[in-house]
Amino acid sequence: MLFGIIINKGYVCTRIQISQMRAIIKTITAPLAIIILVATSSCRKDPTVKPTTTSGIRKSIDYNSLTPTTPYKNLFLDNAGDTVVDLSNGNTRYRMFQALNYYLGAAVRDSKTLDSILMKNLFSNTGSPFTDIPSLKITGAGLNASGLQLRDLVASSMPSEAETARKRIEGLFGEMARLSAFFADTAKKGKPGKIGTYLADAKGIEVAQIIQKSLIGALQLDYMGNVLLNTGLDADNQTIVAGKKYTQLEQNWDEAYGFLTLNPVYLLGSTDAVRGTPESFLGSYIWEYNKGEYAKIYPAFLKGRAAIANNDIAEAKSQAAFIRTAMEKAIASAAVGYLNKWKSGSTDAARIHAMGEGLGFIYSLRYCKLNGASASFSDGLLNDLVNSTDGYWDLTSGKINDAVTAISTKFNL
Repeated sequence: MLFGIIINKGYVCTRIQISQMRAIIKTITAPLAIIILVATSSCRKDPTVKPTTTSGIRKSIDYNSLTPTTPYKNLFLDNAGDTVVDLSNGNTRYRMFQALNYYLGAAVRDSKTLDSILMKNLFSNTGSPFTDIPSLKITGAGLNASGLQLRDLVASSMPSEAETARKRIEGLFGEMARLSAFFADTAKKGKPGKIGTYLADAKGIEVAQIIQKSLIGALQLDYMGNVLLNTGLDADNQTIVAGKKYTQLEQNWDEAYGFLTLNPVYLLGSTDAVRGTPESFLGSYIWEYNKGEYAKIYPAFLKGRAAIANNDIAEAKSQAAFIRTAMEKAIASAAVGYLNKWKSGSTDAARIHAMGEGLGFIYSLRYCKLNGASASFSDGLLNDLVNSTDGYWDLTSGKINDAVTAISTKFNL
């Protein structure tokens, strides 16, 4: 029995050592503690034996217990059985993004001239700008009182460049406000107005799409991928945040999930042909443009969160790396996909819309840090495509093909 204890503790002894210990036990009448001390001192520690406990503050979670349909909050509990998951920060900012995007659409949807000041206020949550939007289940008062905003997260992984990126978005709000005054006119070369169901400026650029897709990269991808699921994984996982039930590391991971989706299980029931849950922004484009990996995103979020509960930081970082890579691939694939839709579009309305989305995603490539993209790479593509007198109206298949090749090569698509 003694030897079973010794071996189970991770010690491996030779036959000679075991024989010697048997002799000691037979010939020496000593306390059990001394016998164990002598026995263990003559054995070597087996490096292959792994500890059965973690140094975390939560009960261990068996990774094999996770399923693709396990609701996100169900497994992550404190000793009282209460969930320690709080998605409110991520979900609140998600709804703020929805509200801003909804207002941008009012120019076409409601034939309305937009207010650039209101857009800036929605961006920075200034002056109680949010109102109820029943169709999106948005309660304005809750957003206004949240103390959160979108502006301060834009390009937050790049402090020296962040303010420039934020002012760029605000400049686009001004362009959108000016453009919205032409909702009753027809867009054509050199003239802003409505074309199909879209609103384009004099260069044929759909500004609303530039804003939305730029924020998918500068806001969602950068904050989730480059902050929360990157540097944010070095946060404290041993101390409960004052007044809360979670550690800062747990909250960082949960905020990332809450900013990706409002659903308890992301893309539950989805197939390649049918998106199973309502999703917007990056969460929607992952499904649309990363068919090979969208079904693995939720299991990665779940396993990474379980790893944090287990204080298995290496596993959490591994799952985060997968999620970040999949998100970057979706953005690059979307950029290429919309460029190709310009080539296949049968009307100027369809091609202008495709280019608006494509140009916004190309801007967002600068936040794809795992693939080595940069502002110079992104800006170079944008300049080659539309930095001409007439922008969209000057596009050629050659310009499109060059951009597609450059992005596909950089991202190994």
